[in-house]
Parts: sequence; structure tokens; C-alpha cells
Amino acid sequence: MKQELIFKELSYRINGALFDVQNELGRYCNEKQYGDLLEEKLKERKIGYEREKFIPESFEGERPNRNRVDFLVENLIVIELKVKRVIERQDFYQTKRYLVAFNKKLGLVVNFREKYLQPKRIINSQFVD
Repeated sequence: MKQELIFKELSYRINGALFDVQNELGRYCNEKQYGDLLEEKLKERKIGYEREKFIPESFEGERPNRNRVDFLVENLIVIELKVKRVIERQDFYQTKRYLVAFNKKLGLVVNFREKYLQPKRIINSQFVD
């Protein structure tokens, strides 16, 4: 049984924007520069987004506005930008926490330092429709 990709069309459009960003800036800029250009690319494509959206507190007593996602696209997909030698397990866990906190189905971890850009898809198994 073949499964469909989650948010296939939107993911394709986002990936196009991400590849354009890396093609223009290369591999050695900082996260803010990549985020600024990604914001422009999303606007050009008329893709709705919120940038640096605060995450709701996940437990009583947690400081408000402590964590935020880099981008929440079309209120469907969480995007976390990274600029590091390799993506680590903690990066996946961080994105998974954000997906659960927002009750979103799909997240993308994007490391612009990689020679070949490979956005990593993270599925929230705890998603409630």
C-alpha cells in the first residue's frame, strides 16, 4: 500500500523556496540571514507563514515565551532552521516537541550548512485531527 506524502504540494513549494535560499546564500551564512531570505521567498510564492512564533507552555510553571519555532507555514508545517555541521538527535527532539505543543502533523528540520540541502521531515505520531 502506497502512502501519500503529508502536505505534498505545500512541502514541494516550501522545498523550492529552501533550495532557492541555499543557492543564493551558499553554506556559510548565519541562521538569521537564511531566515530573512526564506521569508522573502515565502512571500514571493504567496505562502502564508508566521515567523518566530512562540510555543505554548507545555507544563505548569514553565516560563511563557521561552521557546519559538522559526516558521509556522500555512498553520500546518513547522520549519526549524539550523546552521551546523550535522543535525543531531536533539534537533529532531526539539522539532518533535514543537509539533506536539502546536498539535501539527509535519515538521521540517533544515540544515543550510550541508553541502547538499536535505530537509528532514518529522511526523508527529501524537497528532490529533
